[in-house]
Amino acid sequence: MSDEPVTKKAKTSSVKKEGDDIPSTTFKMRVRIESDAENPFDWKDMSSEDLFKGKRVVIFALPGAFTPTCSNTHLPGYEKTYNEMKGLDVDEVYCLSVNDAFVMRQWGLHQGLVEDKTPGSLGFSKVKLLPDGACSFTRGMGMSCLWDTERGFGDRSWRYSAVFNDMKIEKLFVEGGAVTQNSGPDPFEVSDAETMLEYLKKPKE
Repeated sequence: MSDEPVTKKAKTSSVKKEGDDIPSTTFKMRVRIESDAENPFDWKDMSSEDLFKGKRVVIFALPGAFTPTCSNTHLPGYEKTYNEMKGLDVDEVYCLSVNDAFVMRQWGLHQGLVEDKTPGSLGFSKVKLLPDGACSFTRGMGMSCLWDTERGFGDRSWRYSAVFNDMKIEKLFVEGGAVTQNSGPDPFEVSDAETMLEYLKKPKE
């Protein structure tokens, strides 16, 4: 029997492309409720349609909360440019990771994001953190990857950014041009906030 590690292939759809419909899945969200308790939140299922239908949104996806590039550059860049993006015909900006809702909130707090304490809010005042804990949306996008032998990660999201326009992919920036299983490098060149701003500022054809 070989001692070589076995790399399992993630069960995933083919990679989505511009013009495709986005996956219709359910996000397990924690929404704020009126309460003086230490944990003033309750569970709420929100579908892709609830979040994206009839809207034009920016979304960027990353391998994991609390990881270096995600924490030092990726999320801070979009948080800094949030208001500018909202002024460019964008309804909302979302950050997606294959982490649960509890981890995503604690990461946001650790990053210094300002919480929206209005009952019913999705967590933070600017960039909204989307927990794809079961990897269902990520797999539906064809962006699921394993980093088990490289970093000890199970299914995670490949790094990308996109504009969704009424449930369709208007624009898609995929790091390295394709999803790579157990990639050594973690490329970060085209899914950054500045690249997205450049796209949003271009005159529409």
